[in-house]
Amino acid sequence: MVEVRLEGVTKKFGRVVAVNNVTLTFPDGRFSAILGPSGSGKTTLLYLIAGIYKPTSGRIFFGDREVTNLPPKERNIGLVFQNYALYPHMTVYDNIAFPLRLKKLPEREIDQRVHEVAKLLRIEELLNRYPSQLSGGQQQRVALARALVKQPDVLLLDEPLSNLDALLRLTIRTELKKLQSKLGITAIHVTHDQAEALSIADTIVVIDTGRIQQVGSPEDVYHRPRNLFVAGFIGSPPANMLPGVIERSNGNVYVKVAGARFTPREEHVRVISEAGLDRVIIVFRPEHAKLRYEPANSGLTVPAEVYVVEPLGKENIVSLLVAENLVKIVAPPDVKPEPGEKLYITVPLERILLFDPDTQLNLEYLTAETHGEPD
Repeated sequence: MVEVRLEGVTKKFGRVVAVNNVTLTFPDGRFSAILGPSGSGKTTLLYLIAGIYKPTSGRIFFGDREVTNLPPKERNIGLVFQNYALYPHMTVYDNIAFPLRLKKLPEREIDQRVHEVAKLLRIEELLNRYPSQLSGGQQQRVALARALVKQPDVLLLDEPLSNLDALLRLTIRTELKKLQSKLGITAIHVTHDQAEALSIADTIVVIDTGRIQQVGSPEDVYHRPRNLFVAGFIGSPPANMLPGVIERSNGNVYVKVAGARFTPREEHVRVISEAGLDRVIIVFRPEHAKLRYEPANSGLTVPAEVYVVEPLGKENIVSLLVAENLVKIVAPPDVKPEPGEKLYITVPLERILLFDPDTQLNLEYLTAETHGEPD
């Protein structure tokens, strides 16, 4: 197992910049997820680490060893693709053994390693079958076994769960997290599914348009999103956003929104004053808000009109209009307001995040960063 480090890595395809000046470290023995929408550069980043692509500029290290120009076979990686990439004419045993035979290892050692990894992944009874005789979940385990049998320094996973049905995906991701923890291997997992990344990763790397937006624990990227992109991308439903105007009166600072106003937290007031902000974006999670028939005495309270209610069994998603802005609230299953009904949305002060509309940065990060151009 090794630490994977990228220094100023850029990858261009003609005029398209797929990965833009990325400096990043994936810790030794930890499970990291690269998370982003389609076209964000996440798979390109993984293929740069794998050696499938060479960077246009920058350097890549595995531990102290530079691997920037080394082909995949010299990096000692295990790579699991989205489509499993199993050889249909080979048995499960031969699929798993294939990378070891390429290395010309003795058959006795190959046999021992194949059975060890098959036992680890609970597919010993499948060794004599062919891929066409396997379910999607079984094929995924075989592909993972083939990657692990090489005893790689780094395990790279390119959306390996995306072809599975929803229930099986939940099962496999639990097993994958347990397996990585047991082996202590450095694992890097690419996904567009934020629930998947939040549930299995120790560290999440959020990427968009080839740029790293935030690196942090699942708790950090969810509760302290660095910018508006992360706030809007992470979470289901995603965070709500409302435009706010700064009002200064008698030495006090207020935020006005949808005909209401509230006093922000002291740390927000300090940043607003230091940066000279006149506007902010108010952000809060759907589960942190409540619906009321009367305004609250503290925090944020805004009038709203019910737009639609989506029952999900354990909860209801209530969509409301707040001064022409659509806001979603997670409500208990017994809360079922009628469309057109007038209510109030209330959010505790400690659950409110404020962002600079120009830099799109969370004010918590703006305290440590320059107020200027977007990063």
